Amino acid sequence: MPAHLSRLLRNAAGLLLVLTLSACALFQGRDPVNISVIGIEPLPGQDLELRMAVKLRVQNPNETPIEFDGLALNLEVNGQPLAAGVSNQRGSIERFSEEVLVVPVSITAFSVLRQALGLSQMSSLDGMPYEVRGKLAGGAFGSVRFHDRGTFELPR
Repeated sequence: MPAHLSRLLRNAAGLLLVLTLSACALFQGRDPVNISVIGIEPLPGQDLELRMAVKLRVQNPNETPIEFDGLALNLEVNGQPLAAGVSNQRGSIERFSEEVLVVPVSITAFSVLRQALGLSQMSSLDGMPYEVRGKLAGGAFGSVRFHDRGTFELPR
């Protein structure tokens, strides 16, 4: 093998090694954000659609802020999909701090019927399980996914 080709391959391998190590430092792990559903309020809807505003408390337990440019949310109740929503909100959740975010969601008539069927088979509505999944969009590698589950305690 000619000396100049050998030197070129060695330099390319060295550059690849440096880029790989830089990528590892850039994409170091983050602790997951803490998400809590803190409220659900009605919004004006249309025809066969219900609209709600889901309030989320988002806590950032990391040493760096979370910059986001949009968020998406899916809500399941009693193991069945109920609502989905997106928001083009932009913002930042500073290091070791929290923010309350509001996401409008849509509930179709078919989701309501599916929930009604499921509820008719339950002996009690107390402790109904819910699950929230979503993401804070932050670019190609900066999106932060979140997940929360719990139970609804209905007022008496």
